[in-house]
Amino acid sequence: MSTKPATNGHVTPTAILHRTPWRPPTAVSAEGMYITLDDGRTVIDGVGGAAVSCIGNGHPEVKKALKEQVDKMSYVYNMQLSNQPAEELAKFLVESGNGAFELCGFVSGGSEAMEGVVKLARQYYYETGQLKRTNFIARQLSFHGNTLGTLSLAHHPTRRAPYEDILTHSCFHHVSPAYAVRFQKKGETEEEYVERLRKELEDKFEELGPDTVIGFVAETVVGATTGVVPAPKGYFPAMKSVCEKYGALFILDEVMSGMGRMGTLHAWESFGDGAAPDIQAVAKGLGGGETPRYAAIGAILMSKKVADGVRDTSGFWKHGHTYQANPLSCAASLAVQKVIVSENLLENCRTQGAYLSSLLRARLQSPNSLAAPFTFDIRGGGGFWGIEFDFTGPQAASVDFKGKSFAMLVQAKCLDKGLVAMGLTGGADVSGSKGDHMILAPAYNVTKEQVGTIADLFVESVEDVLKAHST
Repeated sequence: MSTKPATNGHVTPTAILHRTPWRPPTAVSAEGMYITLDDGRTVIDGVGGAAVSCIGNGHPEVKKALKEQVDKMSYVYNMQLSNQPAEELAKFLVESGNGAFELCGFVSGGSEAMEGVVKLARQYYYETGQLKRTNFIARQLSFHGNTLGTLSLAHHPTRRAPYEDILTHSCFHHVSPAYAVRFQKKGETEEEYVERLRKELEDKFEELGPDTVIGFVAETVVGATTGVVPAPKGYFPAMKSVCEKYGALFILDEVMSGMGRMGTLHAWESFGDGAAPDIQAVAKGLGGGETPRYAAIGAILMSKKVADGVRDTSGFWKHGHTYQANPLSCAASLAVQKVIVSENLLENCRTQGAYLSSLLRARLQSPNSLAAPFTFDIRGGGGFWGIEFDFTGPQAASVDFKGKSFAMLVQAKCLDKGLVAMGLTGGADVSGSKGDHMILAPAYNVTKEQVGTIADLFVESVEDVLKAHST
């Protein structure tokens, strides 16, 4: 058994092969935005796990819905029987697109959602007789899941490295990220930058053969790979225009940024210039972390064009897993969405997100801030914020992290101070070899006081790490 210490020095044995090189502390209970650990500490969750928990833990309406569903029926297999919560949730999701969507299908989480997107997109062209269409175009520095298929679709070299030799390369191709603060050229206007990216996509279509491309796939707002990066204005309509020109599908991954995280139910409504997709994946905020852990949830939404292409031929979706559309997950998810509506949480998400942004900018980027020389960018919207740090300038000589990642040092310091935040590395260049960014994504029902606490603990952690490593 491993007994590697947690970030706070607490040592307990574990039989789990964890996803971190350290032994994480163990959570024993949670209420709202607060999590109690096995060492007795209570911490505030400033990132919702991985931008998952959108109404906190233990909301009474969700617990009530789960209990009622358990009393009625816990499980049926969706190749044999549908169930009422699944039907009601599907209706809600389709109607939420205001005409963008015709049908939906359920899956068990974000990676499976994107696997299902890939399979549905190919099935659409298979069913409609366009068998030459086998190629997907995605972007560098993207993340679409942790399966072999979704790692092939996405492109982050360090995350792909252990599996590179067993990934599929022939059908998955990549163009530049829409990451203006890093890759927009000096003197290039936003419109010129978007046009350059549009032309690059069109050139890739021409290179592959326009009639071989299934679709273009992108995160509406990039999540963990580069740390909450919205595209420049006009980008998504431009990319969609290329897809439409060549009869390909325009596909959005909103696993992390969707279902209210950006302050609108679908991120493309606010951060995609209203460019509705042909197929869209959602997950994290769909169940809000409230679904049973053995049966999480995600969904795939499709336009009428895609729905008709499948309905009018085979008539069914050729993708499925055991827990897909199970009644417990669907009941919990439906309850989460009803809470978001009844408590007007999207407006609160926008309001508190703007407040969090103002606090971060004032504390990290003001001229007298200790962190100002290294705070490269603060970006996001709604309940999703990324803070990117850069240590390549001349003032970087004043700090020495002794080979450790600044972002991971800050994440550990945050936890020591009672804040759960997310630190990530390798998003500042296309090789995935440099860059430090942090993500904050509090629940949509966060209060102004809690936002203040999150900002205070986060900035204190950044400053403590900088002070501890000053030369």
